[in-house]
Amino acid sequence: MNQPGPVAIQPAVSEQNIRTRGRVLVVLGGVVLAVLPAPFYVSVALRMDRFEPEPFRLLAWTFLWGAAGATFVALVLNTAGQAIVGDEFGAHIGELYGNSVSAPIVEEVAKGAVLYVLYRRFRAHFNSVVDGVVYAAMVGLGFATTENILYYAQSATEGGVPLVATFFMRGVMSPFTHPIFTAMTGIGLALALASDRAAVKRLAPALGLLLAILLHSAWNTSATVEEGAGFFFVFSLVFVVAVAVLAAVGTAQKREGKVVAHYLQPEMASGLLTREELFALSSGRERMRARRAAKKQGGRKAMRRMKTLQIAASELAFRRYRDQAGHPGRGPETPEDQQLAKLREAAGDIPAGTLAPPIPRGSEKLPPPPPVMPAGWYPEPPRGVEAVTGPSAKAPPAPPPPRPVMPGLPPAAWYPDPWRESNLRWWDGGAWTGWTS
Repeated sequence: MNQPGPVAIQPAVSEQNIRTRGRVLVVLGGVVLAVLPAPFYVSVALRMDRFEPEPFRLLAWTFLWGAAGATFVALVLNTAGQAIVGDEFGAHIGELYGNSVSAPIVEEVAKGAVLYVLYRRFRAHFNSVVDGVVYAAMVGLGFATTENILYYAQSATEGGVPLVATFFMRGVMSPFTHPIFTAMTGIGLALALASDRAAVKRLAPALGLLLAILLHSAWNTSATVEEGAGFFFVFSLVFVVAVAVLAAVGTAQKREGKVVAHYLQPEMASGLLTREELFALSSGRERMRARRAAKKQGGRKAMRRMKTLQIAASELAFRRYRDQAGHPGRGPETPEDQQLAKLREAAGDIPAGTLAPPIPRGSEKLPPPPPVMPAGWYPEPPRGVEAVTGPSAKAPPAPPPPRPVMPGLPPAAWYPDPWRESNLRWWDGGAWTGWTS
């Protein structure tokens, strides 16, 4: 006697298994396309922070918040908001609300939340425009990675061509849109932290967040304007903003390099660092070149030692800078003598000549160090000139207090500006300052 039941059921079971496996493969394909480029994007973002790299734990926490926390908040609130508006005003209005209003506000607030926590609780590691942009890039890339998984998986169900098109638009043409949007918030918080004006502290974070929301909204809305023609205009706008962000980061990096050159001059005068080594430490490009040279000579261990030396030099220079500016709490609270000891120890681990290759063209812009005088001699002023006093020394009314007398260094006084940015510059007995006349 025939048993048709099992024979009839078997094809249905097989078809269901095929569909299930297909969905799994689609999701895995989306994960691969979204996750594989992420390390490259992260490495590009981290290259901006060459002088004072942020702790790995904070970078990882920020990235994971973007990938998990912010995306979960956005998924729940955006879905609920779009459903409510759609039920009330129709599906088209609901979709427009979700893309142009809800998503920009919810997502930028969710991503900006972790930046605000860093701004309030971790100011030792969030103290510059570069820091604001780097952390914004981390949370933005985390958010974009999870979002790309969803978009790629959805496109894969529609076929290979939609998947390739989606990957090209999101993974090739616009991988840094989320970091650029959120960078507005990061820059706003950094400017608030750097300013002593109450109005700037109140307004800069709000304006940064507002600009992030407006850029995000314009980006999402552009594809629906004039059958997509608006996208090219907004893409150009976002590109200009991205260039402006990179220019701001570049300016901040040059300023950080100048701080290193200023505030490590005592180490040059004492012989701990040569002029060539100070130049290498005050240039992001030369730092990268020194790390590559160390790796080539001694492997990864030598490269880590080089990185330790470079970070120790930056921390010491920035500590002195913040102390002089009256903001000692905006950086690591390690005492200066301990940071100097760390620099000496790190310098002892580096073979002579490894830190600085021959000075390339352009280093003549670096001013020469103050002279090192024999013990018991009255030290000469920097560059062999006399201090300027009397009526010609028209200077700010309250120059910073001089440092304790350092053996072998000139006394605190006004001297001709070695950078020639002004007539006079205040030497505080240990380093050049920002006070000019």
